[in-house]
Amino acid sequence: MSAIPTGHQKVSLTNIKMLQSSVLVLVSLLGVVLGGCLRRQGTNIVDSHGHKVFLSGANTAWVAYGYDFGNNQYQYRRDRYIYLMDKVKEAGGNSMRTWVHIEGATSPKFNSSGYVTGLDSGDGSFLKDFIQYLDDAKQRNIFIFPCLWNAAVKQNHDNLNGLITDMSKLKSYLDNALTPWVKAVKDHPALGGWDIINEMEGELTPGVHNSEPCFDTTFLVNSGVGWAGNLYTAEQFLRFINRQVAAIRHADSTALVTAGSSAQRAQVDQTQWNDRNLYSDTCLVKAGQESLGTLTFYSTHTYDWQGHFSQDSPFKHSFADYHFDKPLVVAEFNSVHGEGMTIEQMFHYVYDHGYAGAWSWHAQADGSDTDSTDTQMRGIAALRGKSGVTVNPSNC
Repeated sequence: MSAIPTGHQKVSLTNIKMLQSSVLVLVSLLGVVLGGCLRRQGTNIVDSHGHKVFLSGANTAWVAYGYDFGNNQYQYRRDRYIYLMDKVKEAGGNSMRTWVHIEGATSPKFNSSGYVTGLDSGDGSFLKDFIQYLDDAKQRNIFIFPCLWNAAVKQNHDNLNGLITDMSKLKSYLDNALTPWVKAVKDHPALGGWDIINEMEGELTPGVHNSEPCFDTTFLVNSGVGWAGNLYTAEQFLRFINRQVAAIRHADSTALVTAGSSAQRAQVDQTQWNDRNLYSDTCLVKAGQESLGTLTFYSTHTYDWQGHFSQDSPFKHSFADYHFDKPLVVAEFNSVHGEGMTIEQMFHYVYDHGYAGAWSWHAQADGSDTDSTDTQMRGIAALRGKSGVTVNPSNC
């Protein structure tokens, strides 16, 4: 920080911190590359050479739900992960979104009071596991986007509940798990970015009136929001997101960070649809008070309901219709709930209508509400060789 005054000029610690924060914000806004491969440039995601990138791939999303990383678990999942990455590579894809903590079943490590003491039980295997995963991805030219938490399903929820409601417990996670994780992998060429939480709307309470529009969820009444339980206010969830994003940015100022919204209803300001963007910079900072805690790009999930997409679905619009100032990735979709579209048509639609990426649900193909692995690979293959799809992390 050579710009800090010297000699008779005295600079307080507070002013230094303010200057550092301002520089980090400027770096984030300008998309300057200090490390890593991908960055944001306006409404596009680009590589370190400034070439536009389209993120084409699939959600992994797990091999063993909540039991993939840490405590030396990856060695037992690795063959399946490599199989799925090989399938994406062969289809011409470049990225995968992978769930990690989910609800904290095996990572991070919590003590009996609900405070985080580390990434796993203490043998350091979480970082070893995850770096091995990134190494495997690099060999296949795949960018990995780890998704930290999940609010779409409520199961073993006590530990995650503590992080959302108690800021001292969240700080223990930031200090003892997230920050060391980010610092350990921030320069890895296969790290694409971070997704803080999957579908906070699953546990968001609709119908809460608040004089602050960012925290008012009356517009979500009868929208299906809260399907996993009406547990948290918008302010609580946005604070939870804001402070994790800020921690990532303090450790890696150029990191791409998002949060996976279940639909556009809570992620776009459009009065004609009665939609509001709870994930805006303004709302996130109001909730968590961290200026660095804003998303680099938006990501949305979209499925038909009773055979029809909602009026605000990405498959009903071009990216420009949303008037976003950041990229938008269609981060979950499938042809099982695709309003009759084939998977090939869906990938083409996302690519042709200005979005920044398309990730199908989900490569492991567990359960009934997913396309088969082979079906998803056909969709990814439909974009093979398209401009922006072929990206080599090793060249960044």
